[in-house]
Amino acid sequence: MDKMRQLRLAKDAMDRDWADAELDLVAVAAHAGYSRYHFIRAFKEAYGETPGQYLTHRRIERAEDLLRTANLSVTEICNVVGFSSLGTFSTRFKAWTGLTPTDYRAKHVGRGAALIPGCYAMLWAGGFRSGPGGERRNSGEAD
Repeated sequence: MDKMRQLRLAKDAMDRDWADAELDLVAVAAHAGYSRYHFIRAFKEAYGETPGQYLTHRRIERAEDLLRTANLSVTEICNVVGFSSLGTFSTRFKAWTGLTPTDYRAKHVGRGAALIPGCYAMLWAGGFRSGPGGERRNSGEAD
């Protein structure tokens, strides 16, 4: 398998599982068939940023969408997009967009679009986390 195909498999895994706060660099590197250190170097060479930077950008893009469209708190959005720390989320969001999440929402909401109720946004994002293990539940799962 060629190098770019291997890296695309890993990138696809990050694109698919971006909201998983437990997304592990070792597991993503395994999709590419690399050790984590070799994977970081190869990914950066191919895509211009490290896997961690790529994943952060994907999560912030999703957070931007939710801040514009969903009636969820900033803390809920932080958790939905895969950040485990509100402080880290806010710092990285501001570094990427130039605005805090609250300021971003204030700037973009109210331009004729109604916010999606939070319960629908949470289901769209993959369900609700429940229990200490953070397992996701959606409406289709049995109790």
